[in-house]
Amino acid sequence: MKKCTWALSSPSEQQYHDLEWGVPVHDDRLLFEFLILEGAQAGLSWSTILNKRDGYRSAFDNFDAERVAGYDEEKINALLANPEIVRNRLKVNAAVTNAQAFLKIRQDFGSFDAYIWQFVDGRPLHNAWKTAADLPASTPTSELMSKDLKKRGFKFVGSTICYAFMQATGMVNDHTIDCYRHTEIKTHSS
Repeated sequence: MKKCTWALSSPSEQQYHDLEWGVPVHDDRLLFEFLILEGAQAGLSWSTILNKRDGYRSAFDNFDAERVAGYDEEKINALLANPEIVRNRLKVNAAVTNAQAFLKIRQDFGSFDAYIWQFVDGRPLHNAWKTAADLPASTPTSELMSKDLKKRGFKFVGSTICYAFMQATGMVNDHTIDCYRHTEIKTHSS
């Protein structure tokens, strides 16, 4: 079966492609996980983050937003000494700030899911790209999402990060049309 070319680089990327990428996510914990991981990826390869994903889950209390929102300087310093994650102070601090903003959105909207999926009217967008080179780095929708998240206090949520988040969480189906997952996801999420 044909797959998106980016998924052929490593076993972890292939597994992520085959099981997760582009599948609609409505679970707040998993949405928070992707938000933090996409921000951590800034300036790095996605394979680096995938290889550290288990380390992130362990270090960040399985992405429990309530716990992450309460991290103090001692916990942040412990995270910065943890080789299982990307040890960047700005990114670690952003995870705490984002957890706090995430909880505020949940309070205001009932769930982060209800808030974030409004950017695509609650339904996945199904693109029809022929090659990986056709995929955009950002879109007007990811730009709107980025601006709104920033306004609400989020960090590391630029338009490109937001678009990667949309792809990861199935808000947009960007599997190329020759990839077997394109039709599978389109059929199961429409």
